[in-house]
Amino acid sequence: MNRRRLLLASAATLIAGRAAADTYPTRPIRFVVPFAAGAGILDIMARVTGQHLAEAAGQQIVVDNRPGAGGNVGADIVAKATPDGYTMLMGNTAALVAPYLFAHMTFDPLVDLLPVTQVNSAPLMLVVNPSLPVTSVKEFIAYAREKKGTLNYGSGGIGATPFLAVELMKSMAGFDAVHVPYKGGSPALAALVSGEISFMIENVPGTLPFVRDNKLRALAVTSAQRLPLVGELPTMQEAGVPGYEMVGWNGIYLPKNTPPEIVGKLHDLLATVLQSDAMKKQMGDLGAVPVGNPQPEFAAFVKSESDRWGKIIREKGIKPE
Repeated sequence: MNRRRLLLASAATLIAGRAAADTYPTRPIRFVVPFAAGAGILDIMARVTGQHLAEAAGQQIVVDNRPGAGGNVGADIVAKATPDGYTMLMGNTAALVAPYLFAHMTFDPLVDLLPVTQVNSAPLMLVVNPSLPVTSVKEFIAYAREKKGTLNYGSGGIGATPFLAVELMKSMAGFDAVHVPYKGGSPALAALVSGEISFMIENVPGTLPFVRDNKLRALAVTSAQRLPLVGELPTMQEAGVPGYEMVGWNGIYLPKNTPPEIVGKLHDLLATVLQSDAMKKQMGDLGAVPVGNPQPEFAAFVKSESDRWGKIIREKGIKPE
């Protein structure tokens, strides 16, 4: 009798889950961005994706910026949210490397966050304040070496992709610089424009308007190939740092234990949105490429990125600040 009751209960749960997926979503979805609003790539991509997702889902997508602790504040909110598909995270490398950089974590990104799909990939751009007397990567490296660790750079926090991009360049090019953490790419870029900091490696959508207005000077892109949007800019490899490659990415996560039917429905909605001609054009204009890959593929990518950057952080001796 007990076995029969268990089977009936399991069947009822399965039917309920499928019914919920059939009607999902029935109310607004909270889209947590763990960095400040503005020029940061996560915020830009969340708002672009959210706009199209709202149209496809027939529900409002509410972007909720929760900066702090290198992205951990926002990620923790989603990790501890009710697993019903109505709270999702726009995340990137920052969440994955947090366990290697923060001594006291309140969640495990590989356990408590469920990868749904990769939203986009995009190279970054090395930019300097125009007051720096450099016009190329080689000149910049020589200048940085001459300054012997007194130059400073900004990022959205320890573990953010721009932070890792600079740390990788420092290691490969043989110079030092002081990191100044901000609560997102937007305030960091504002500090660079004002001259508070000297340089950054940041996302193309956020930096390009400042470059076009001559408020920042661009020196190179971080991808292995040139970016058509700024085809005149060399890659870091072409410009004097052999082997350097860094491509940023963003992806969507749900809390663990979200019903598979809900995960599948959200994934299908996102895949449709990300593979649309409108999204391809809009992201292309921002220097990004939409992805929308299968959930298992994205989950495997997330694990590989965690392993990759964990190894680099340990080898380079990068410590929390």
